[in-house]
Amino acid sequence: MPRSRTILNRLTLALAGAVLLAAAAWLSAGSAPWAPGLPGRWPAPGPHTSIVSADRLTSLREQGWWTPTVMAVSIVATLLLACVSVRQLRSGFRRLLPLTAPHSALRTRALEDSLTRRATAVDGVADCRARARVRKQRLDVVLRVRLRADTSPHTVLPALTGLASDTETVLSPYGFRMHIRFTSRSHRRPHVR
Repeated sequence: MPRSRTILNRLTLALAGAVLLAAAAWLSAGSAPWAPGLPGRWPAPGPHTSIVSADRLTSLREQGWWTPTVMAVSIVATLLLACVSVRQLRSGFRRLLPLTAPHSALRTRALEDSLTRRATAVDGVADCRARARVRKQRLDVVLRVRLRADTSPHTVLPALTGLASDTETVLSPYGFRMHIRFTSRSHRRPHVR
């Protein structure tokens, strides 16, 4: 998940939590001094009644602050959720990288497939998955490498570093950065029942 989307998701959750916390504190503490039409304390509801009765809701709707407040909160919430939804959408189109040769470009999917094939060919690598992200004049690649059970990361790291340097020379007009993340299978013994 891109960092901007993670920040936006966390910001939205924090904002929603802060609004709900403020509303709960306001309702539990009684009326606010800036809202003179609210009752001092909410009455304790009976065993089979709702928290806000129809009469109380009608009296709240008759206050002058009710309509603008509800409208403003609704508009802000709708715009915020629309922005989050638009940021979450991803088109199926993958970016093209224009190369130095005239009329040549490279698809990021093809680069990912090539890096995955070359990384899985390294002795000691069980599986690999590459993910490329194009930034401004820079290409970031995350290589998730799953090692075989008997292989340590320092045995395959020189070959993967060579793969990164070869890729950097091919993509010369762009800055290139490769992050390698290693995982391996656990060495657990099978349980017999």
